[in-house]
Amino acid sequence: MHDDETAELAIGLLLASLRDLAEYVRLQDAGVWAPHRSVSLADRRVMVIGAGAIGHAIAARLRPFAVDVVRVGRTGRDDPDGHVHGTDELPELVPTVDVVILITPLTAETTHLVDAEFLARMRDGAVLVNVSRGKVVDTDALVAELRAGRLRAGLDVVDPEPLPADHPLWTSPGVILTPHVGGFTTATHSRFVALIQRQLDRLSQGESPLNVVGSV
Repeated sequence: MHDDETAELAIGLLLASLRDLAEYVRLQDAGVWAPHRSVSLADRRVMVIGAGAIGHAIAARLRPFAVDVVRVGRTGRDDPDGHVHGTDELPELVPTVDVVILITPLTAETTHLVDAEFLARMRDGAVLVNVSRGKVVDTDALVAELRAGRLRAGLDVVDPEPLPADHPLWTSPGVILTPHVGGFTTATHSRFVALIQRQLDRLSQGESPLNVVGSV
């Protein structure tokens, strides 16, 4: 249900970070006209970690921006859209990209997947976008990189969440924060209703419901 909504926000956070939109809003508030050169998304190499439905939606939206998309899933494989790298390849892949977008589920394996070592491998000036779960990222390690001015980030999810008012992430340079709203839009309610209707239709016809992830 949230594929399109979350993908929209991921791209929005990325563009806002690269094109310095938060800084321009602050300048607007101050009545200051101060153009400066920013980074284009075009010609960047973008890694999407998470090869599920939302990861697919993010990758599809990235391609018209003239970028090189690198997809990463739990295991390496090929699908109709090309190759998916396995997470075991991350140490070699991370230094080759300009952007990392996280849309992986939170599991024991992905908790602090993005730790100090991962962040240290990212290129200077690279952008981290997290629309998955806050605990996928080591917050303290990210704050250290942001305060050093080496990386930028667009975060819809954080750890801890809600973020305390005195948390250093609020005042770290180069970060844009949204309060976990990837799937909170005008499209949400109608998609809930449509999914419930599809499930009821399938059950009434003797079919199994969609998206079954386990049984009792």
